[in-house]
Amino acid sequence: MRLFKKIACISILFIAGIAFCYAQKIYKGKVIDSATQQPVECACIRSNGKLTCTNAQGYFRIALQSDTSTLLISCIGYHTILLPVKSLNGKFVVSLCRGRVDLNEVIISPSLTGSSFHTLSALDLSLRPVNSSQDLMRLVPGLFIAQHMGGGKAEQIFLRGFDAGHGTDINVSVDGMPVNMVSNVHGQGYSDLHFLIPETVSAFDYGKGPYYTCYGDFTTAGYLAFNTKDALDKSQISLEGGQFNTFRVAGVIDLLSAKARQNGENAYIAGEYNYTDGAFKLPEHYKRTNLFGKYTKQLDASNKLTFSASTFSTSWVASGEIPARAVAAGTTAVDANGNPYIVPQIGNPISRFGTIDSVQGGKSTRINAILKLNTDLKNNWTMENQLYYTHYKFLLHVNSTFFAKDRHKQRRKAAAGRKGYVWL
Repeated sequence: MRLFKKIACISILFIAGIAFCYAQKIYKGKVIDSATQQPVECACIRSNGKLTCTNAQGYFRIALQSDTSTLLISCIGYHTILLPVKSLNGKFVVSLCRGRVDLNEVIISPSLTGSSFHTLSALDLSLRPVNSSQDLMRLVPGLFIAQHMGGGKAEQIFLRGFDAGHGTDINVSVDGMPVNMVSNVHGQGYSDLHFLIPETVSAFDYGKGPYYTCYGDFTTAGYLAFNTKDALDKSQISLEGGQFNTFRVAGVIDLLSAKARQNGENAYIAGEYNYTDGAFKLPEHYKRTNLFGKYTKQLDASNKLTFSASTFSTSWVASGEIPARAVAAGTTAVDANGNPYIVPQIGNPISRFGTIDSVQGGKSTRINAILKLNTDLKNNWTMENQLYYTHYKFLLHVNSTFFAKDRHKQRRKAAAGRKGYVWL
């Protein structure tokens, strides 16, 4: 009996020793940008062979066996820092300073989530010259766009083998607000993204295929979801110019002080003006004016309020379609038998940059307002409550048949709300 007690005591002490050796403490923290005080998504946290990354709210958690460990925190475009674990108590906040982009090291781990794409998105926006919403869409791998009937019309989108029209088969959203217009006079799902100023975009997400039910019935070929900045790291004004009387003026201005930012309050405005005559013989006289403003307030540790408003107006003259016979007149062609012949001359031959009907073109305006409340429910869950309003006007003159002029005119108002739970 005594031998059994001795064996039991030794076993208990042995198991307790193993448990003590493998005991882990969970450390929780948040990573923010030192300039904007905003969360840094997909920052990598490493220690003793373990790896995790921050979620969309900048939070992370990591389990370590020893308080003598050191956390290595890094993110593309930021300076890497080292933190001794023994100096950390409870939940802590880490500020990262921006630095040069260093791609010497690439981390691949099954523990990282699929949201890692956002890091590449922010990197692309930082490195590539972007001065229009069209350039933003071109950043999506495998997505191609084309433009016809002038620069003020929504782009023709091609994705995943689909001719998605002007948005018929692809869902487009900005800060959770749908851009697609249901039953638009020019096409179901018409998505005019020209109200988006590229300097205000912080990141964007995309998906290919009809697998994302949360994005609605336009998601046949995929979806594009753009997010605007909650805060600016600096104010800036840019002037650009080019051929064909093309110029662009854009600016983003921070409205609040650094002290307000420290208190979780941010506000800024942005504006843009574009003009070009285009490459065609008939000057396009393309004009577009954009205005955007956004205000964010951290109400408390769990709730964040966001309000944004934007407006844009554009007008243009389109050269329109032209018949091939008008361009090919007088040139040499090959008939069905392989014999060369001269294309017959017609009344007034034109070049490929010419026009026949100079009355084509259009105008469009859009006003948006978005109110959003984000609530952190802990344990990687957040709740989003959103209200939005859109007022859109569209006018287009086309003459594709040279027989009967077509006039597309529509005025649309839409208001809706959305509530959702997101696991980060």
